[in-house]
Amino acid sequence: MTTKTKKKYPTAVEPDAVGEYAAVSGSGGGYFYDAVLEYRVWIHPKRCSDFYHAFATFKKAYKFANESRATNKFAVVEEPLVLVGQIEHINEVEPGKFELVTTPRITEWKPDWLANSKRTARKVSQFLKTGKKAA
Repeated sequence: MTTKTKKKYPTAVEPDAVGEYAAVSGSGGGYFYDAVLEYRVWIHPKRCSDFYHAFATFKKAYKFANESRATNKFAVVEEPLVLVGQIEHINEVEPGKFELVTTPRITEWKPDWLANSKRTARKVSQFLKTGKKAA
């Protein structure tokens, strides 16, 4: 794994807690994250309930998803998602109008959303002023 990939897909902040988070979480949104909690690969079997496998790294989740997809004819295997913790996040109350939400939450994201989305006070204030992420 390259340094660029490590920055883009950080390891879970508490690897020992991976797999211990509730299956049900928020979905998407918020523009910024505080912590990567785990990477998830959801599996949708044709004849039973959906479930997921949790991983501390994107690399392991990605490998598992690809191998499972290649060998599994009885279920749909999704691309990995990332479970993130947000201490604060941005809510778009209407198109172009943003507000800071200070209620912590846990939500699933697409892993590519992690790039340049680690929350800092500067990034949040810049976003609230301009509606765009600062580089």
